[in-house]
Formats: sequence, C-alpha cells, structure tokens
Amino acid sequence: MEKVRSSKLAHVAEKLAVSNNEPGLTNAQLMLTNYDLKPVEPERRQWGPWNFVGFWIADSFNINTWMISSSMIISGMSWWQSWLCVWIGYVISATFICMTGRIGATYHIPFPVVGRASFGIWGSLWPVFNRAAMACIWYGVQSWIGGECVTLMIRAIWSSYNDVPNSLPASSGTNTRDFTSFFLFWLCSLPAIWFPVHKIRHLFTAKAYFVPVAGVAYFIWAIVKAHGIGPIVHKSNTVHGSTLAWAMISGIMSSIANFATLIVNDPDFARFARKPRDALWSQFITIPVGFAVTSFIGIIVSSSSNVIYGQPIWNPLQLLGNFLDNGNASHGARAGVFFIAFAFALAQLGTNIAANSVSAGTDMTALMPRYLNIRRGGYVCAAVGLAMCPWNLLSTSNNFTTYLSAYAVFLSSIAGVIIADYYVVRKGYYQIKDLYSAQKTGPYYFWYGFHWRGYAAYIAGILINIVGFVGAIGKPVPIGAQYIYRLNFFCGFIVASGSYYLLCRFFPIPACSEHWLEVGDEIIDPSLAYDAGSGSDAYDEEVASGHDYDLKDARVNEAGLRDRKGVHEY
Repeated sequence: MEKVRSSKLAHVAEKLAVSNNEPGLTNAQLMLTNYDLKPVEPERRQWGPWNFVGFWIADSFNINTWMISSSMIISGMSWWQSWLCVWIGYVISATFICMTGRIGATYHIPFPVVGRASFGIWGSLWPVFNRAAMACIWYGVQSWIGGECVTLMIRAIWSSYNDVPNSLPASSGTNTRDFTSFFLFWLCSLPAIWFPVHKIRHLFTAKAYFVPVAGVAYFIWAIVKAHGIGPIVHKSNTVHGSTLAWAMISGIMSSIANFATLIVNDPDFARFARKPRDALWSQFITIPVGFAVTSFIGIIVSSSSNVIYGQPIWNPLQLLGNFLDNGNASHGARAGVFFIAFAFALAQLGTNIAANSVSAGTDMTALMPRYLNIRRGGYVCAAVGLAMCPWNLLSTSNNFTTYLSAYAVFLSSIAGVIIADYYVVRKGYYQIKDLYSAQKTGPYYFWYGFHWRGYAAYIAGILINIVGFVGAIGKPVPIGAQYIYRLNFFCGFIVASGSYYLLCRFFPIPACSEHWLEVGDEIIDPSLAYDAGSGSDAYDEEVASGHDYDLKDARVNEAGLRDRKGVHEY
C-alpha cells in the first residue's frame, strides 16, 4: 500500500513538473535551471531599443511618480527645486539600471542567475526569496490602488456605484464597493501574466502610446478648469541653507528608492535585448525624461487644483473623484474621468507586471525550477497579493509604507555586491555553464554553495543603515544615524560594494579576468547538461557555445574570437 501511495505521489509530481527541460540534467541541476532560467537563445531576443523606450515611458506614468514631488514641496522646496531633485534622482537611477541591465543584456540571464556569481549557487536563494516575498506584497498593494481606478471608471458610468450598500462586516477592513473594484482589477490583470516576457513588450508599447496622451489631456483639462496653472509654481522655497540642502538630498534619495527594486531586477527584462547596446542609451535617456515629465504634470495639475478647491490635491485619483462629486458633472466630464482613470488603471497594470509579477515569477522559478516557471510564479504572486488583504496593510497606522520603502532601499546592498562583482572583481567575465552547475569544484560553489564574501558585504551594507531605519519608524536614534539614513541607498551601495571588493582582493576568487572580458556574444544556445567526458573541474565549452576552447590556456583557439588570456581558473 505504501508503495502504491508513493508511486501515485511520484506520478502527480511528474505531472506537475515543468516541461521543456533539457535532457540529461542531474537532479541538482533540475534545482538550478529550467527553460525560463537558462540563457535566452537568439530566437527570444526580441527587445530592441524602442521596446525599452516604450517600456520606460509606460512605467514612468504611474501614481507614485505623479505624486513624488508632493512631499518635497510640502517640506519647503519650490517646484523647480523639487523637479531638479527628480531629474538628479532618476539620472542616478538610470545609471544603476544600465549597469545591472548590461549583465542581463550581455549574457542573457535573469537576476537569480546573476546573483549566483556573487552569493553562490545556493546562497543566491536568500536574496531571491526576499525579493520574491516583497514583490508579492507590492503586487497586492498596487492592485488595491488599481481598484481605486476601477471605482472611478464605474462611477463615471453609473454614479450610483458610489452608494453601493456595504454587506461586509466592519472587521473586514473594507467595504463592498472597494473590494469589488479591487477584485475586478485583480481579475482583469490575470491574462497579462499568461504571456511570455519576450512578448509582453507589446503591452508596454500600447501603454506608451495611450497613457501619456491621457496624462497630457489631464494636464490641459486641469489648467483650463482652473483658468491658469495655479499658485504653486509662483511660490519660492521656504527653507534655506543646510535645511534646504538636506531636503533636496532626501528628495533625490526618495526618487532613487522608488527605483530600488527595478535596479535589481532589470536583468530579467534586459536579457531579451538583441544586443547590449539596445538596453543602454534607450534606458539611460528615457528613464529620467519620462519620470521627470510625469512629475512635472503632477506638479502643474496639483497647482491648478489649488485654484479650483482652495488647496492642492496631490493624489490624481482623489482629484478625479472631486470632478465627479460636483453633482452636475457633464457627460464630457464623465467621459474624461473614465478615460483618464482607465489610463491610470493600465499604468498600474503595467507597473505591476514589470516590477512585481515578472520579478516574483522569475524569483520563484529560481526557488523551485522543477515545478515553477515565470507564468506559474506570476500566478502564485497574484494569489498571494489577493490573499494578503492589502487594504488592511494600507489602513493601519503602523508605518507599513515606511517599512516597505526602507526595505526596498536595503536592496542597494544586493546591487552593490552584484555590480562590484561584475565590473570590478570579474571584469565582465562569467563562465555561464558553471552558473548552472552544482559541482563542488565549480567556481561559483564556494563554501557549500554559499559565498561568504558576498554575504559579509551584503550584511555590512545593511548594518550601515539599520540604526537610521529604526529612527525612520519612530524610535529615538542618534542624529548621525539619521544623517546616514538620509543617504541610505548610497551608503548601502558604497559599503556593500567596497567591502566586497576588499574581501575579494585579500581573499581572491576563481573565474576572474585580469582585463575586461565579456564573452556573452559567444553564447548561442548552451547545453547545460554535464558531458560524459567532463572532469570535476572542467567541462567541454564546445558544447556550451559552439566554439572550441582550451581552458588550460584560457584562450579561444578559433580564429577571429577574442583572446581569453588572464582568466583565473581552478
């Protein structure tokens, strides 16, 4: 009986296993790879520069970006000072994005695989798990905001929707109307998760055309309704000296913190680039321009709202709701609210897919590659986002958004380790097949699959900010810790990257190059299975890339390929 039961379980497990795995993989390799984790073959490298432009234009138009200048202006800055902070913050963010994105665009591998070089084959699972958990939480939060957009859309058609009787108990934390809107947005988001990442670019292209048009229409509508641009743009700053300087630094850091997750997970998208250059200038230029323009529209619309309602309304959804609450909203006004709310809903959908669904799906694929792919992981993420009841998190006064924002900033430690490892320590050189190998003699196996140097640097980058983080949630801490925390992303990144470099300098690691050496262009469709003739410390690179390598001399023998002298092997 026990044997029958175990055989049935094995049959079910086999049915649930992800298909399309390469034959000949060992059990350990099946825990490290599947179709969605392997290097992207040329047929799926379909993202050109304009796809990245469309991706970031689409992503820039969201509610967080719209409101990002509000706290800066409230803190005493003028509008142009806050806008300058947005420009500086997103130029810095774009620099980090291009640095991590180049790794994916060169070797066509996602973040979980990139992390194996820095944290070890098994050690990379901890950063991956952390980011997956956070992506699931953010998916629910962003879906709840998307539900607010749905509420406006339905109210624009049926005004009585605002007065739907509540059948939910007070202990639920929400009401029938808001939960229905949230569930509709969540349900309509599910089809977008189905499409492969290399094809989802069409969603961002469509969003890049429609959403900015709606934003400009909102911009013009608010100015016409207020008969001008309002008083905010005429106000000068009310803080000066060091207070102004620290306010501007905080504004710059808030712009960077808004991007912390995307900085880490950009390889998940950049790996589909046709060539590394496609993911360089397209991202570096579009990110600051797109986010700065959206922020500017938010400033002007909010300034105009001050004329209409006597106080600035920074939340664009609240302002649209006020347009409907007049009681005598015309059919044209209702249509305008509907289409602008639809644009915001589409913006929330795209942001949720880009920053949360795909990243969580990719991370879960790395955690259970035998049974999860990006599609299944994305649906798990959506299920968790529904089950976590995000309205309870947003309604409580427990500094939840502070926790989320600060936790995202701690991703700077991960980014610091990865960037230092790739650009400074390894000088662009990866042995791709070994990133999918669980052999104990592999160059990325380190100590039981964990890279202690990477973890030491990662923890150091967190510790520099931890006291200031405690202060951010309301506890008394020394003023010095508060100043450090105001530079949180930079402090975490610099300490983590610097620590990692020094540790690798004093305790050298294998598979490094003495000069800049990126060999990603030689990867076509590598076979990841161990060769019958491979030893414990080498493998037949000809199988991986189609070229004949002599690893002992560390040189490409075929004429026309780059010299690989100076590579440190075992």
